[in-house]
Amino acid sequence: MGMVSLPAFLSCGKKKDFSLTNEKDAQSGDSDENLERGNWSSKADYLLSMVGYAVGLGNVWRFPYLTYQNGGGAFLIPYTLMLALAGLPLFFMECSLGQFASLGPVSVWRILPLFQGVGITMVIISTFVTIYYNVIIAYALYYLFASFQKVLPWSDCFSWADEFCSKTQIVSDCNATLHGEIIHANYSFVTSNNLTCLNGTINYKPVQFPSEQYWNKVTLQRSSGLDETGRIVWYLALCLLLSWIIVGAALFKGIKSSGKVVYFTALFPYIILLILLVRGATLEGALDGIEYYIGRQSNITKLMEAEVWKDAATQIFYSLSVAWGGLVALSSYNRFHNNCYSDAIVVCVTNCVTSIFAGFAIFSILGHMAFVSKRPVSEVVDSGFELAFVAYPEALSQLPVSPLWSFLFFFMLVLLGLDSQFATIETLTTTIQDICPRVMKKLRMPITMGLCALLFLLGLICVTQAGIYWVNLIDHFCAGWGILIAAVLEIVGIVYIYGGNRFIEDIEMMIGKKSFFFWLWWKMCWFFITPVLLMAILVWSLVTFSSPTYGSVLYPTWGTAVGWCMIIFCVIWIPIAAIVKIVQAEGNLVQRIVSCCRPAANWGPYLESHRGERYSHIVDAKKNKEHEIPTVAAFI
Repeated sequence: MGMVSLPAFLSCGKKKDFSLTNEKDAQSGDSDENLERGNWSSKADYLLSMVGYAVGLGNVWRFPYLTYQNGGGAFLIPYTLMLALAGLPLFFMECSLGQFASLGPVSVWRILPLFQGVGITMVIISTFVTIYYNVIIAYALYYLFASFQKVLPWSDCFSWADEFCSKTQIVSDCNATLHGEIIHANYSFVTSNNLTCLNGTINYKPVQFPSEQYWNKVTLQRSSGLDETGRIVWYLALCLLLSWIIVGAALFKGIKSSGKVVYFTALFPYIILLILLVRGATLEGALDGIEYYIGRQSNITKLMEAEVWKDAATQIFYSLSVAWGGLVALSSYNRFHNNCYSDAIVVCVTNCVTSIFAGFAIFSILGHMAFVSKRPVSEVVDSGFELAFVAYPEALSQLPVSPLWSFLFFFMLVLLGLDSQFATIETLTTTIQDICPRVMKKLRMPITMGLCALLFLLGLICVTQAGIYWVNLIDHFCAGWGILIAAVLEIVGIVYIYGGNRFIEDIEMMIGKKSFFFWLWWKMCWFFITPVLLMAILVWSLVTFSSPTYGSVLYPTWGTAVGWCMIIFCVIWIPIAAIVKIVQAEGNLVQRIVSCCRPAANWGPYLESHRGERYSHIVDAKKNKEHEIPTVAAFI
């Protein structure tokens, strides 16, 4: 296929004269400012969708563990600094970018055509992540349904358990005194002869809690490794299907329907967290858990370790969901003069406060678990899957009316996951809408449902007996470097090539003129501090890279190779899109590159009424669709 025919081939069959002004789909309403794309029905719809997108599973199962591991309350110092220096500046930039142009993460790169591949990378990474993220929601749904039993199935070693399953530690051997001599013997010999183990000589058998064996043997039916795919675990597949049905149903009218669903999915988790915190605070040992989390166990000397600052920066970066494309997509449906500055601050602060609040709910109950099992808190604390599906369920099983608390916890996990999924799928549909607006107006519902069905089928590999290894592999590769690379290029491209001061003038067209001192902090961050921090995290991640593992299970060489192929497939579009743009430009090589580093002719506010004098020259976007190349994304 010749390069000249690429735009025509990927123009979605649109004619040169666009007449979309009077056409509305389910996503646009009569009161909308932008009748073509639609707007949020209210400010609350947008804010709750943003909070739901930013606040996810990591706030519950990763932040509390990082805080405990990195000095307790002292960790809040680097965490808050990284929020101000890295998280908030990038968050504000993406919200402003999407709102100004009213375009998704691919088409918005009219601002800098050479970097349009950055937007494509964001969308592809979001696609990979949404596949396995819904699998985690399926795990939570399974545990949610399993909680509807009088006795929780992981509360004891039932028929599925093996000889290593135990709720208490089992003594293996020890030293004892026999006829005046110290001997080393099995514990069974010691007890049968009425002997007593000497202090400090007791060895324990390696045992597993019932919740751990239930997770591996029943929930996952986990195989020995990635090489042993096994069969599809049918009940996980059904839970995955249910999860995708919920997502599709919430998005069948785009932001008009999802904006209403998030009133429940974004707010109700806070009620559940409060209930769990109140219940946990009344339990014996809760204070010990909270002290380990953020109390007297805090270690200010930890701040001298570089690893602590890296963890703080990484957690802020990922928990705010920057550089995934979702912030740009959701903000693109705002009214032009919406105050995106205050929105960014509200969402970022809410996200961080939620993380801290969740830690109290988690550690209060883990402290009780440590008290009951007579172990230090450090031995019962974990993160990720082990916290959500092993440690915390084990702690909940020891409470009175344990099925109720289990139901509430897993219902909260489901809701936290779902509203993040809503935003990610909306990112994909927004990209399709920007490329093929006429098609999306007529076929929004079948396209959304078809997308969910396709992603469900792609996710079936993650609900096989080797599924957890695939989930871990995708997370290890796709949710790391690709996002960091996209973030670095995004801020460098906008600040140093498009122009930071020029971008500030764009923002002021939306939120009004601001003083020099107002912008001083943002300029310092955008021009220097934030890019340097992102580069430091990226380099650190590359230097400290290790092959993926799941627990003690190593991945085969081909599995690691698949991971590298996934991340290469994600980022390869950055140079490909740049080359396509340069080839399509006119002049010699230098002139072509310079041309691609200038905004496209149709860059600017989406509606003519908002363009003012600065963009009075703009060529109407509707009449120039065939000349732009988010068509590279359409080719995917």
